[in-house]
Amino acid sequence: MKNCIALVCFFYTVFSFSQQIPIKDPFAHTFSIIARDAETGEMAVGVQSHWFSVGSVVPWGKSGVGVVATQSFVSERYGYEGLQLLEQNYSPKKALEKLKQKDQAQAFRQVAILNVKGEIAVHTGQKCIAHAQHKIGDNFSVQANMMLNETVVEKMYEAFKNHKNLALAERVVKAMKAAQAAGGDIRGKQSAALIVVGSTKTKQPWDDKRIDLRVDDHKTPIAELERLLKVHRAYDYMNQGDVAMENNDIKAALEAYSKAEALEPTNLEMKFWKAVALANSGDVKTSVPIFERIFEIDKNWQTLLKRLPDAELLQIDEQALSYLLNL
Repeated sequence: MKNCIALVCFFYTVFSFSQQIPIKDPFAHTFSIIARDAETGEMAVGVQSHWFSVGSVVPWGKSGVGVVATQSFVSERYGYEGLQLLEQNYSPKKALEKLKQKDQAQAFRQVAILNVKGEIAVHTGQKCIAHAQHKIGDNFSVQANMMLNETVVEKMYEAFKNHKNLALAERVVKAMKAAQAAGGDIRGKQSAALIVVGSTKTKQPWDDKRIDLRVDDHKTPIAELERLLKVHRAYDYMNQGDVAMENNDIKAALEAYSKAEALEPTNLEMKFWKAVALANSGDVKTSVPIFERIFEIDKNWQTLLKRLPDAELLQIDEQALSYLLNL
């Protein structure tokens, strides 16, 4: 009889415990960093995991408000409602406490919240899989669970502190690389993400994120994320060049296009628009060898050049255009 009672108690305990495990939530065990640039006010989240598309669930952010990283057994409510509470002037600490009060599975969560003032609150539940810990610094926090060893968080923390000379996004990537070099996720690596938002609210929601990069499935996701960040910077210069062209500032446009090309020297599009800018500035002669190299690789760019005058993007005389189209 005693054995039967013990067996019933055992199954009751297991059943009750299992109901608390948020098994329907994404299993995104990972390491991440939330950070704020004290000078620019920009805020960022960087994350990597051996989980598909970690960027679709872990990082949350809104310009002029704050950022959130929600991981382990991910509850996206912490991200969505966390930002709402920050916008209602809750401190990260009060926002996190309010969210935890409604979460019966908080023991399985790991959440970090940072607001536009640089205030931070972090929760690492006691049921997060070892090694699980977090560490808060000045305007940043690093957190991890299911790590290979206990050094991951410390190495990530040190790397972020030691690269103050870098822009926020590049600094975050340095911290992520250090975490991976220290061992990272015990399961390996699969996906990574990086978001950066600004210090002030944007007028249009689609302008909110300054950087929004994701690597959903890759053998070396941080390395790929770092490459994409470099491409992102190059296209930022391209956009600056386009704006300068619209303002008829040819010199500024050429400077921006040259910076873009320096970051991505094999990118034909960047070379193409630099050549277009040269032609529009009246320096068709200098544009000729650039166009020639592009057309040798891909004649479609020559076809595109032919279409630009109708869109008022190429303003040269008929003789010069004919010459370029016959290179």
